[in-house]
Amino acid sequence: MQSNLAVRFCVTVAGLLVAAFVFGFALFAANVMRDQIPPVGDADGIIVLTGGDFRIPEGGRLLQQRRAGRMLISGVNAKTSRDDLMKLSGLEASLFDCCVDIGYAAQDTVGNAVEARTWAHGHNLTRLIVVTSTYHMPRSLAELAIALPEADLVPAPVIPRKFRDGAWWLHPHAARILLSEYVKFLPVAARLGSMRYLQPWMSPTITADHAAAP
Repeated sequence: MQSNLAVRFCVTVAGLLVAAFVFGFALFAANVMRDQIPPVGDADGIIVLTGGDFRIPEGGRLLQQRRAGRMLISGVNAKTSRDDLMKLSGLEASLFDCCVDIGYAAQDTVGNAVEARTWAHGHNLTRLIVVTSTYHMPRSLAELAIALPEADLVPAPVIPRKFRDGAWWLHPHAARILLSEYVKFLPVAARLGSMRYLQPWMSPTITADHAAAP
């Protein structure tokens, strides 16, 4: 009898977890595929995360409009030259040379966040426009918020070619990308949530330790 109850309990819990996962994925997909609102207001800097269609041209467009004074292109392939990036951005050489920084170190989104933190701190930038693909934006914002908790992050999502008709469920490749990104996003969201939850309890201790230090 007890074994039957245990089995039923496990099945119920598993069913609830699956339902929560599916419901969360539906919300995630709906959020990243909705009509995108252009970023509001100006910023100190623009961060472009490479790896998808239209990201660098969009960053160049925002810089051309003087939405910020400086731009970082993060995660650039080592084989990609500065001239290649300038052509992709659509910027004139004078603006590109004065105001665009290139990061070659980042290999993934965590690396992008580390690269962005170094760049933002080096230039004393606190309000940052983030340019990446729609499906990549939630995880990018979460990683950047972990690396730069003091920064004001303004999303500027770009819709890739495969997602432009809106019916992602009709395209297996697009559906796989969304599902993969959702799975990657969950642990990052958990890390960010834990950090923000624990911060009020950690801060007084840190402050007290510093105050007690000679």
